Amino acid sequence: MTSEVVRIAIVAGEASGDLLASHLIQTLKAKLPGAVFYGIGGPKMAGQGFDVWYPSEKLAVLGYAEALKHYFEISSIRSKLKRRLLADPPDIFIGVDAPDFNLALEKCMKQHGIPSVHYVSPSIWAWRGQRIHKIGAAVSRVLALFPFEPVLYEKQGIPVSYVGHPLADMLPLEDGRKSARELLGLSSQRPVFALLPGSRQSELNNLAEIFIRTACEIHRKMPNALFLVPLATRETRLLFETALYRCDAREVPISLLFGHAHEAMMASDIVLVASGTATLEAALLKRPMVIAYKMAPFSYRLMRRMGYLPYIGLPNILAGGFVVPEFIQDDATPENLAQALLNLYADKGICARIGEVFREIHLQLRQNNAEKAATAILDCLPVAVRNHASAAAD
Repeated sequence: MTSEVVRIAIVAGEASGDLLASHLIQTLKAKLPGAVFYGIGGPKMAGQGFDVWYPSEKLAVLGYAEALKHYFEISSIRSKLKRRLLADPPDIFIGVDAPDFNLALEKCMKQHGIPSVHYVSPSIWAWRGQRIHKIGAAVSRVLALFPFEPVLYEKQGIPVSYVGHPLADMLPLEDGRKSARELLGLSSQRPVFALLPGSRQSELNNLAEIFIRTACEIHRKMPNALFLVPLATRETRLLFETALYRCDAREVPISLLFGHAHEAMMASDIVLVASGTATLEAALLKRPMVIAYKMAPFSYRLMRRMGYLPYIGLPNILAGGFVVPEFIQDDATPENLAQALLNLYADKGICARIGEVFREIHLQLRQNNAEKAATAILDCLPVAVRNHASAAAD
């Protein structure tokens, strides 16, 4: 007998997955009145009524070396979650990103007759392309955020839907620098650099000091420059403040913000950003940027051998070329980063051309993401469940 309530299990592994899933839940709730959502998630999902069995931060580890340190805890969470879901099966399982955690769960669900959707295509176009066969065995459908991804799945006969990116729907097409500076009380004439060293504690451990020393280098050459540093959590703020103390950067005008990453980027002239979702946010806000990244040496050596593309930043991947500079691992020095930032600041023509490329990317990704994703997920529900839900909605 079909349950009167549609039950949707979701696993979102970090801050970006929490954001994606929260928009999806909001849209699905309108289409499936009374549906319940549970699993692994973050505060934004909880704000939509999601029942958090485990917090998403438990899965937010970076690279192979770091994952090994947390292997037993993460493996235990997955085993407990699997047992709980199989004991009382949901109507559908949605894995949001976190493929190394989710694909095994999705395969198990699919084998037990539970539709499984993977939301956010793993980056098979960048490295570990052989994973596509594992994905095909695990999922009922892939929801792809980027326009070049569906063809890869279609060639392998794997159901896929292009749904665009929610950030492209959320963020404005037009330049918001003036209003952002007014909001933050900043002069329209002062040089402003936004520094985004990452949202994970492991990223702060690798990049905070480098970003601070980069600011020190710029301050020596441009004493009136201001540096905005949005930090998402108390833990990352503490890590950054500790790095500030080590660097003895008291003379440098570095302003720490609790959150407000979009406002900081909009108010800035140039952004220095750790590779990840924040690079896409900077691109959608039409900000010239320099991308930096460092990870454990062992993780980096493995990833470098398996990579296919000459760049790692999402803006460059989407543009199909080096639109903005990247400095990875040993090349991510304060001297290199400071010079690249100053070069961009000095060349208004290049900055304008970068803005034009980013506007085209924005238009490509603006697809009414949550609506398309929700529609694709409804199509994956068992027919009896879908019909019952439709009747309840009417």
